[in-house]
Amino acid sequence: MRSLARSFMAILLVLALLDIPALAATAKPLGLVVQAHEAMLDNSTLAVGTTVFPGDTVQTDEGGTLRLKFGTNQLYLLSSSAATFSQNENTIRATVGRGTVGFSSNASSELELAIPQGILRAARGQAASGQVTITNPQEVVISSYQGALVLDNEGEFHTIPAGKTYRVTMDLEPAAEPAAPARRDQDPNKDAGVIPTKRRKLYFELILVGAAAIGTYFIWREVTVSPSLPK
Repeated sequence: MRSLARSFMAILLVLALLDIPALAATAKPLGLVVQAHEAMLDNSTLAVGTTVFPGDTVQTDEGGTLRLKFGTNQLYLLSSSAATFSQNENTIRATVGRGTVGFSSNASSELELAIPQGILRAARGQAASGQVTITNPQEVVISSYQGALVLDNEGEFHTIPAGKTYRVTMDLEPAAEPAAPARRDQDPNKDAGVIPTKRRKLYFELILVGAAAIGTYFIWREVTVSPSLPK
């Protein structure tokens, strides 16, 4: 009897060990780090070749830079920036927490940025490159360097043409008055207890290209095109 019990426990142990690779395989990496300077993944220092997974948060310290590759797409963070990654089917999303984050996406638009003002991606069927800078919780600056970008504000689409930079300010419209309580002779499920949500209202201001914008463009060129950065 003891021998049978031991054999049964041994079989369970072997099966458990065989399942470990299968469980690990379910978490597939999204991409890898190709440049890193003063950059962190969660609480660990990032190095070239490090892979990132859904749920990972990357950030740069002051003066830091970071560039990642997701197949044929690229994403970069400039100084004092942070982003958290997630994936929905084939689309990789980087939620920008702070600072300046840019991306270069192919025509299939498999990479997008989530900002308080909505979801930013390349226009459908176009390859595009651009960046966002969060200046405060209500304001972001969006630049399109190559190709057109589209900002999706909950189904309200705004196009950022190539070569343009806009300051986008967000204002939450007040919610509508809640519906009056239903009468006894009224269907209780009709317009009763519905609490409308606030909708984002966006204001766009075109920014003329100046010295600061030109400087940012060359930083973008250096980070996204150059094979390596000097230490």
